[in-house]
Amino acid sequence: MVHYPVPAHESIMSLSPYVGGASSVKGAARVIKLSSNEGAFGTNPTAVEACRAFAEKMFRYPDGGSVELRRAVAEVHGLEEERIVCGSGSDELIGLLCHAYLKDGDQVVVTQYAFLMYRLYALGCGAVPVTVPEKDRRVDVDAVLKAVTDKTKIVFIANPGNPTGTYLSRDEIERLCRGLPTNVMLVLDAAYAEFVPSSDFDAGETFVRKYPNVVMLRTFSKIYGLGGIRLGWSYASKEITDVLNRVRGPFNVNSVAQAVGVAAVRDREFVKKCFEHNLKWQEIFRKELPATGLNATPSVTNFILVDFPSEAGKTAAEADKFLQSKGIIVRAVASYGLPDSLRMTIGNDEENEALLAALREFMAR
Repeated sequence: MVHYPVPAHESIMSLSPYVGGASSVKGAARVIKLSSNEGAFGTNPTAVEACRAFAEKMFRYPDGGSVELRRAVAEVHGLEEERIVCGSGSDELIGLLCHAYLKDGDQVVVTQYAFLMYRLYALGCGAVPVTVPEKDRRVDVDAVLKAVTDKTKIVFIANPGNPTGTYLSRDEIERLCRGLPTNVMLVLDAAYAEFVPSSDFDAGETFVRKYPNVVMLRTFSKIYGLGGIRLGWSYASKEITDVLNRVRGPFNVNSVAQAVGVAAVRDREFVKKCFEHNLKWQEIFRKELPATGLNATPSVTNFILVDFPSEAGKTAAEADKFLQSKGIIVRAVASYGLPDSLRMTIGNDEENEALLAALREFMAR
């Protein structure tokens, strides 16, 4: 047993650190990384130029309020600037909400296939995660509402979900909002919102305006292709926004991230290009995968969750190993309770063709 000179909270010692998607394969000269849902077209060229232009100003401290970035986000999305808080990825904002609103013994409701960081942050604050089963890999609103008790302080809903790729409609979120007590916070994590083609989807803006206990989270890591700069933002009531500004660090978003974020959010042509490419390949995978003997959960995101047979020679673990032998990295999701599935990012045309060819070869063996 390891003895620490300064003991941490006992709930923290029960945590296993989050492990991101792999980036390399031993012995592979060329790697196709489809494990982290990063942008199919790499970094937005407009953002690259903004980064270069800002390079000589890096000796200055950042704007502590991310004013230009918040203004750009507000203008592009039609939001109120004063309700936006920027963070070092939406991860930081999840952590700040837990830090500000949870104490020992509080309960946090998460769903069966929820982003693992919800549980980790809650446990780190001494709170108790309550896991609610999903139905057909979709959030079950009735089950969520049933799980709420007088100890519940926060409900986290990833919409769309990761690693499932499924989503709740506007009407279903409305029903959830109406059913929750007003003293329970609902956090709608819409990291993949820009990819959703469905007309009945709402990322959360509508509900933040109607319900003071709702928070929407967004990120620059996915459709903007900016995972490396760690940038996200929240939209919430003025009261929750005030709390977040009190607990965040004074310079929590660095200057380069702010400059790059402003350029990226205003470049709507790049966003449109990524959206249309993703839509095209979602349809291709939907048609091509069944011909290989595989099926995927219907997804509205930039990834697909592919199910594999349990028979020897065709399992998800064996498929993962085979794909790595081809230099293709996807994401095993056994840690999410999905040992028979692999999550695969939609990459560029060449990467997607290579993935399909490898899957055909694996299933034909």
